[in-house]
Amino acid sequence: MFSTAKKHWVLASAAIAFVFFVITPTLPFIKRVRTSLAPSRGHETGAFRAPKLNVWADLSTEEAEDVVNFLFKKLDLNLTESSLATSHDNQIFFVEVLQPNKTDVLAYLTGSSAPPDRWARVAIMQSATEEALIVNFKVGPLPINEAAEILPLEFCYSSGRNHVANPISIQDELVAWSLSKLVEFSDITQELLGDNEDPFDPNGLSVGGRLSSVENGTMVVWVHFALSNPTGGTSTLLPQGLYTQIDASTRDSSNWKILQWYYNNVLYDTANDLRDAINAPGFKKAGRNTDGPWTETVDFSEGHADRSKPPPTMIQPTGARYHIDEDEKYVSWMGFEFFMRTSSDAGVALHDIKFNGDSVIYELGFQEALAHYAGDDPTQGGLEFMDTSFYMGRLMFELVPGYDCPAYATYLSTSYHFAEKTVVDQNSICVFEHTADYPIQRHSSTTRVSVSRNAYLVVRFVSTVWNYDYTFDYIFYLDGTIEVKVRASGFIFAAFWTGNKANEDDYGFRVHDGLASSMHDHVLNFKADLDVAGTDNTMVRLGIEPITLEYPWDDGRTKPRNTMHLVQTPVEKETGLDWARNSGEMLIVMNQNKTNDWGEKRGYRIQPGSGVGSPTHLTILNSTALGKSALWSSRDLWVLKRKDTEPRSASLLNFLDPWDPLVDFSKFVDDEDIVQEDLVIFFNLGMHHVPHSGDIPNTLMHTSSSSVMFTPFNFHNRDPSRLNSQGVQLDVEAKGTKPRYFGQTYHEGVKLKKSDLEPDLTKFGGSSGNVSWVSKLVGPVPWA
Repeated sequence: MFSTAKKHWVLASAAIAFVFFVITPTLPFIKRVRTSLAPSRGHETGAFRAPKLNVWADLSTEEAEDVVNFLFKKLDLNLTESSLATSHDNQIFFVEVLQPNKTDVLAYLTGSSAPPDRWARVAIMQSATEEALIVNFKVGPLPINEAAEILPLEFCYSSGRNHVANPISIQDELVAWSLSKLVEFSDITQELLGDNEDPFDPNGLSVGGRLSSVENGTMVVWVHFALSNPTGGTSTLLPQGLYTQIDASTRDSSNWKILQWYYNNVLYDTANDLRDAINAPGFKKAGRNTDGPWTETVDFSEGHADRSKPPPTMIQPTGARYHIDEDEKYVSWMGFEFFMRTSSDAGVALHDIKFNGDSVIYELGFQEALAHYAGDDPTQGGLEFMDTSFYMGRLMFELVPGYDCPAYATYLSTSYHFAEKTVVDQNSICVFEHTADYPIQRHSSTTRVSVSRNAYLVVRFVSTVWNYDYTFDYIFYLDGTIEVKVRASGFIFAAFWTGNKANEDDYGFRVHDGLASSMHDHVLNFKADLDVAGTDNTMVRLGIEPITLEYPWDDGRTKPRNTMHLVQTPVEKETGLDWARNSGEMLIVMNQNKTNDWGEKRGYRIQPGSGVGSPTHLTILNSTALGKSALWSSRDLWVLKRKDTEPRSASLLNFLDPWDPLVDFSKFVDDEDIVQEDLVIFFNLGMHHVPHSGDIPNTLMHTSSSSVMFTPFNFHNRDPSRLNSQGVQLDVEAKGTKPRYFGQTYHEGVKLKKSDLEPDLTKFGGSSGNVSWVSKLVGPVPWA
């Protein structure tokens, strides 16, 4: 059995955020197992096939089962079935594919070799030892046979080790222990959190916590109390202003104890000190923060008079113009082609993105989501979340057709392998084409008008991480532009408002009777492994700078002339970059050896997209809570030399050991030359979120979106959307206007039923898979 003699102390006085029920493979919802997959929609089944195998695809159910059976035969692992395991047993955490190295994949894609061997990545919760660990292995090659082996998975972690201490192996016991203490201290909770008219029910409390320190896989935790709301999930709006510190510095709960209490801006060393203060003259109680209609996400009252009419909606009468090979998760649309894959922690990633046959991006995918808070109480003061630790791919639940995505979208399912089960989330990815409310091109003259419709393709998924819902979009435009966009909604993680301290406004604003907002930064990291017309690329900083010059054609009245010019500077070493002030610099990845017909180097520009302002990076310098676990968050983007040993900017387990994380991003930036090398860009999306009254009950997506675009820059000889777009040219003549259409237009009307505009949502959450009306469009157009 794997063991380690390393016993290190990790002090994180403001340390990592910890929410109970973070990493447990036997959570109730994970037992919801479905076996049917949503059918392909929008094209004839079998009519379209990928040119290659999807070598990045996750394990099939059969592959995962074979790996699990193989593991249980390894007696030295001492595994217990997850349904029977306790916090002191070894159990399988999850099983998924180990992504193949790019060097091996490119040989297959170019036809010079067979597909690379498939290996499984396995995480085992090793808790039957003195120190609880989470240990990573690789198992393969697949399929399992006599040659299969299990090996430590180390090459992809900059730490050089394959394990991390697991202080939350005892989380179930800690939650139960914390709640049991409510009875012992019910006089305190009754006095502080209830009143005579509304006696406080300790069973209505939920508890959450923030790790204060970690030592040898055990922990000291600050616990906060909130009102429970299991239906609406609004507990993050209902903090009660009472905090206690728990010493769980051994794995034996009989040794645990409560250390300190914090209430109404006062720290008490013991519960008796708090009791004495309560009974002393002049003790001031804080106000109350109670649940009510104000936390409801919807209002079913009559509302505005015009709400009685439904809003406009889009339809797709002639069927999809994109093609999907669902078996290989391969998509083709208007010159774009790419593969999709999923992972349990990071959701959907794309591979081998090409446009009109040219390589653009080898890998485009989400890496990590950070939310870092600030405040003046023991929770908010050190709170941070590394959201992949919640397994954001596993939290990709079913999309609501007609609302999350158009009803006509193609809905795809995802599957993950936790413990000994395969979990299938139906309809958790949608793919659809949409027409924007503005054209991609237009021009008017005295005798002619031309306008082109702006259609684009979207791959979308939503990950609900406790209080926040993140909507991820990969968007493809007709000119070859690719956009990555994230929108956030959900409940803010709010603070209790005491009204006693002047500096409460330093961190947020009062938003309800006993509630204040907490400022925080959202930083979401993505990887873009660009292969712009090949793997050898150079990042160029194209500056737009003022200059004073004299030209021979200027006369004395205009000499010297104040103007501007371009300054090209190649980025020669690995580095981090920020978006330029006043957009005074363009960042372009060029292939110095490939030019267009005009002799210009072919490139793709990286720029802020259609979100709210430029994407942000972390405000806090040298975060006490984060340590070295998220150093990618300190700049807007990073340009590095790609390596097989640096596949991810972070590990989902980094939060468990922030000062010695499995993946230390700072080790990626080691001053290597990057001119005409295989480059990877790690870029951040996000925002500085200062919630206000408009965030109650939920944050709104149109004010909390962030995006980055990859746009062709001299990549083509002319605008390629001229061959992809649909539109009209109007020749205005004295005897009348003559429209000339390019691309197909509509020649007849359609008849729609109610269900064509509003899907039957009584099927939502069922196993039928088909929850939209788009399946009617397969085959002959059914309109009368």
